[in-house]
Amino acid sequence: MSINRWLWMGLLLAGLSLHAQQSPTLVRINGKQVSLSEFEQACRENAALSAWRQRPLKERVDRFVDFKLKVAAAEAVGLDTLPEFRNRMEAYRNGLLRACLTDGKAAEQAAQEEYSRMQTRGGRIRVSQICCYLPQNVSRNALRRAEQRMDSIYQALRGGASFAECVRRFSDEKETCWISRLQVPAEFEDSVRVLGCGQFSRPFYTPLGLHIVKVLEREDMPSFDEVKEQIACGQARRYASDRGSAARVESLMAEYGYVPDEAAMDELCRRGHTGRTLFTLDGKPYTGADFALFAAAYPGGVRMQLGNFVAKSVLDCANLCLEHSHPELCRRLQEYRDSLLVHEISEREMYGKRYWNDELLQAYYEAHRPNYYWEDVRYKGIVIHGVNKRVAKRARKLLKKLPEEEWQDAIRLTFNADGQSQIVAEQGVFAPGDNPYVDHLVFKKAEAAAKDAYPFTVVLGEKMKGPEDYQEVYDRLVADYQSDLERRWLSKLRAASKVEINQEVLKTVNNH
Repeated sequence: MSINRWLWMGLLLAGLSLHAQQSPTLVRINGKQVSLSEFEQACRENAALSAWRQRPLKERVDRFVDFKLKVAAAEAVGLDTLPEFRNRMEAYRNGLLRACLTDGKAAEQAAQEEYSRMQTRGGRIRVSQICCYLPQNVSRNALRRAEQRMDSIYQALRGGASFAECVRRFSDEKETCWISRLQVPAEFEDSVRVLGCGQFSRPFYTPLGLHIVKVLEREDMPSFDEVKEQIACGQARRYASDRGSAARVESLMAEYGYVPDEAAMDELCRRGHTGRTLFTLDGKPYTGADFALFAAAYPGGVRMQLGNFVAKSVLDCANLCLEHSHPELCRRLQEYRDSLLVHEISEREMYGKRYWNDELLQAYYEAHRPNYYWEDVRYKGIVIHGVNKRVAKRARKLLKKLPEEEWQDAIRLTFNADGQSQIVAEQGVFAPGDNPYVDHLVFKKAEAAAKDAYPFTVVLGEKMKGPEDYQEVYDRLVADYQSDLERRWLSKLRAASKVEINQEVLKTVNNH
């Protein structure tokens, strides 16, 4: 990024600060003033959130101050000076500039055409999978063992086993992923797209191996308005080739008094260089030497380079006036900067390895275990239905000697092998009302009707007040742990900072 671009961005933010100074100061954080208008803008942007609207004014101010404290913490450690941060700011800035300096009608038409092509590929699906990768030259025996293993896992899942735990223990692929059309083998996509959220497939083959896939989340194709800006930015790869920019450039040429020197341009196209002035813009000459600097960074044919050089020069000229003509652009740039800094400092302070790992999560669970007790006692175990009493009791006696994760395999291999089916079983964690046989035999409620062909039922397991393992409440636990980390972090920031709220100015918020 050139120094001039960063100077321009500084001027842009300075313009925003000048605008903010015209509004009374609501908060001072370590001596830095934050205006009432900035707080009111934050309230307007969050107004659609019912949780925000229901909060009392004091809590809204506290949340706003917390956000500003995180921004200050990020600045204190220099996150705003890192190259990656600057690159992202530059990319966002360019997107905002493009919105201001392009012909909206032409750009939107081009984006609509691209969106129509995207729709044919459908929405995305987030999946988790238990997979067994197989080499192309896999032996028949190895293939049979893989099939048996995946079938056992599938039966365990049907019996209530945790999909996440099976992924952790058995899968060659541990990470969840988003899939879109044409990104995965056809067999994989065909098996996944028929599933609803929370459902898992039977074992199936792809050229990569054997898979059992669970759909975690479906994302419909976003609306055009949601992706319009992203599409437009992707299309704007060259200054003069984008329809929206080209149309706007033509109008800006007249606005800034573009005067070309056709003879100099002809000489440049013939010889590849010239020392003459190619054109003037807003009274400033643009020479062959200026063009040579541009061409070194934008390879291509001379005529194409010249067209892009003219377009870029026109847009750059317009850029210099934007802080006066587009105050909204300044505000959005500042908001993006602050949000990006908060995201980066939060990643460092809350999600780094020393703050975030399974060992710490488990320790938090153990320290707060009563918070995760169920409202009603539940029963963790297995319900065994046998063709006769002897088989059912024999199965129960066998399973008592084995770990829970081996129960389904033991039933399949001992009682249901070679085409026989002497046992059907349901394994999992049962709340009152989940299973009529557990309700009758464990919770001593109404008697359950016997299953046809499997009339004898026994149970094996134990009553539990709450989850046995933190993995069983992982999502809720993660949310609680993150909230606790954030609370402790903000307490440190508050203790180390001087926060002054102008109560007289705050009173005026109630009038808006």
